[in-house]
Amino acid sequence: MLEQASDLRAECDALYGFVSGLDAGTWQRATPFKGWTVWDVVAHLYYFNHAAVLSATSEEGFTASVLELVKGFEDGLDLAAFTRRHLGPLAPEELLERWRSGFVEMCDLLGSSDPQRRLKWYGPDMGVRMFATARQMETWAHGQDIYDLLHVHRAHSDRVKNIVVLGVKTFAWTFVNRGLDAPGEMPYLRLTAPSGAVWEWGDPGGQERIAGTAVDFCRVVTQNRNVGDTDLVVVGPTATEWMRIAQCFAGGPVDPPAPGERAWEREPATRKEAR
Repeated sequence: MLEQASDLRAECDALYGFVSGLDAGTWQRATPFKGWTVWDVVAHLYYFNHAAVLSATSEEGFTASVLELVKGFEDGLDLAAFTRRHLGPLAPEELLERWRSGFVEMCDLLGSSDPQRRLKWYGPDMGVRMFATARQMETWAHGQDIYDLLHVHRAHSDRVKNIVVLGVKTFAWTFVNRGLDAPGEMPYLRLTAPSGAVWEWGDPGGQERIAGTAVDFCRVVTQNRNVGDTDLVVVGPTATEWMRIAQCFAGGPVDPPAPGERAWEREPATRKEAR
């Protein structure tokens, strides 16, 4: 199986294991992400995983799903409202099993695909490796919304390297997406993996640099955290601006959380261990 698809499957399985232990009341609680409930988050992941299956199996079906989404926006719906309308009133147990069945199918399809294959998506087409990484990133990032709601620390693995790579690849795009000139050279990046390994990108002799944990970097580029609420060491104007506006996901420019907005992990009195 394609390595990125295996990592995606592991990411989905880990979140499924956590969410399947939540009670019915928790599914209706609002997460820190736009006030989406846990149900909304899982429904969002399910819907776009299904769209990924369509992209891999039926270009016509995927195009129809895009038109349906556009129609929802034209009707004034945001993503959460659209997904609620599309799926109807599913109980958490049914939604959970639909999501699991869907991500298993998606991972199997991506894992058996030709690595050179390109798949259609809502922006530019993507190679299957990057496509799987993008699905992993979204699963990881939205999963963090649920962990943050419950103030539970999650276990991390070195598969976050895929998300780091996505953050690196979107360095220039982050600026262009805001109508800014792309800086010429990416700052030197030195990150410590969950395993303790050191990952590096860029020129270590440069004046611009970012250092810290890979998890903190992923939190910033997925906009789960304001960079000020991490332990990243950021040196230089380009590095500082990148971490201020970093965005590794598609779509128009989005601002990160305000300082302190999602900083609960720095409050020892509230800490719990992940189940």
